[in-house]
Amino acid sequence: MPYTNHFKQALRAGRAQIGIWSTIPSPFVSELIGGAGYDWVLLDTEHTPTDVPLMMQQLQAVAAAHPAAGAQPMHAVVRPAWNDPVLIKRYLDIGAQTLLLPFVQNAQEAQAAVRAIRYAPDGIRGMGGSTRASNFGRTADYVAKAAEDLCLLVQVETPQALEQIEAIAAIDGIDGIFIGPADLSASMGYPGQARHPEVNRSIDDAIRRIRACGKAPGILMVDEARARECLDLGAQFVAVALDTIILRNGVDAAAARFRGQSPASRPTASSSY
Repeated sequence: MPYTNHFKQALRAGRAQIGIWSTIPSPFVSELIGGAGYDWVLLDTEHTPTDVPLMMQQLQAVAAAHPAAGAQPMHAVVRPAWNDPVLIKRYLDIGAQTLLLPFVQNAQEAQAAVRAIRYAPDGIRGMGGSTRASNFGRTADYVAKAAEDLCLLVQVETPQALEQIEAIAAIDGIDGIFIGPADLSASMGYPGQARHPEVNRSIDDAIRRIRACGKAPGILMVDEARARECLDLGAQFVAVALDTIILRNGVDAAAARFRGQSPASRPTASSSY
């Protein structure tokens, strides 16, 4: 690989990784975020208009960013739109080292994801001799060593998926399990209520169970107090901010100061994915 996956190493060592969720499909924004000092950034394609060529530019932008003083370079995590082997192959070939796959419901789907990131005979990833991931073919041992530095995270976001946590975690090649609060709350009958007490209880239980299985639990939680609770429970990769919300809140507050209207008086959109 062009570089060691320090994010994967940190998860295996049990170290918490603090991240930011990015849904603005712009390399300019990706580079700006890349220098902020977070451990990782989620570059989303599930709920954004980002496509594969634009994602390559976003990955390049994060890699080009100058880290904040005392910080390590930020690690980019890519979320494909679906647990699809064709999409997975394309994002790996452009250089993504860590993938977060949405809506994985059971061990069979988790196993399919593992096979999609591995070359034969262990998987079905297609061979590409001169991809960006292999430095255009200059990294001679890329095929032999790719699996060592690829990190695979899967997302559980329904009660049915939460019931399968132990089975999913038992699949070799799954490095972490991410809990999606917004979709989980909707599937539990509380749409738009990601902080409902029943949802919180389910998330707390899931974090403990994932950690007990020896895998890394993850979550997006922009409520600081709740994010710290999740970290205390054992969550290891936690996104504590979302770029669109930071931008929205900032521009709304600036406008409101000159209109005499408080942003707090207006309804806010969901902030958890």
